Amino acid sequence: MDYRSIAHILKSENIDMGGTQIRQALPTKKVERISPFLLLHHFGPFSVAPGGKAFEVAPHPHRGFEPVTFLYRGGLRHKDSRGNEGILAAGDVQWMTAGRGIIHSERASDTFRESGGIMEGVQLWVNLPKDKKRVPPRYQDIKADSIPEIIKEDGKVRIKVVAGSYADQQGPAQTHSPILALQLEVQSGVATSVDIPEDDNSMLYLLRGQLESVNGFVYEAGTLLHYKKDGASVMIKAREDAEILFLAGAPIDEPLAQWGPYVMNTQTEILEAMRDYQMGKMGFYVD
Repeated sequence: MDYRSIAHILKSENIDMGGTQIRQALPTKKVERISPFLLLHHFGPFSVAPGGKAFEVAPHPHRGFEPVTFLYRGGLRHKDSRGNEGILAAGDVQWMTAGRGIIHSERASDTFRESGGIMEGVQLWVNLPKDKKRVPPRYQDIKADSIPEIIKEDGKVRIKVVAGSYADQQGPAQTHSPILALQLEVQSGVATSVDIPEDDNSMLYLLRGQLESVNGFVYEAGTLLHYKKDGASVMIKAREDAEILFLAGAPIDEPLAQWGPYVMNTQTEILEAMRDYQMGKMGFYVD
């Protein structure tokens, strides 16, 4: 088997976001982006007492990309300026297309606030091609029971296919460019492989556990592995029970301009996005 080798080993950094401590695995000082993926934030796991302070991100705008939330534990409420509102439970995925512009908030659901518990998730930013940056905003509320699951290695590996096609299973997420998004659970001591389209960029984020390289190097939780395009698949070997988010996608080889929550192709388009937000052209958020 022709396995891909590792281009970068990226250690996530702890940052403060609105009073919440999160791990930022992308971008880093070493690697700014892995096209089409722009950002990867891992929030939690943190414990919330019943009625206590929970996860909350105030209303804010986006344009030109797709913010995706993989909720592993807890409960979140999403609401936006187009009147969409949804509740995410553990295992659900929120795949939102900001497109020409939207304002949204993310906060703990009322049920989670009342009961308390553990909150944990990953937010991923996916770039949009130039001809898709002004598509109408879209919100995909993907429930856990709609995500196909593949069992491998005598039941010791479980793979959920969120986006793209893998092992004859099609993920429910609709994407604007070719993307493979897999959630894996691999038991300690077990090795498995993931096939990747030849021209796709690929990366792996380890939420928990440990992985081991072919030469015995150990990767700890909070590590992002970025792979070279020198093979047809990636080998994954768990040293401890591991929970993994695996991502691959066709690179978008176009100019990119980014400022905060806007991802466009030119600085002029960034200024236009700022103006449109201030003029209310991205809608009005009402809680």
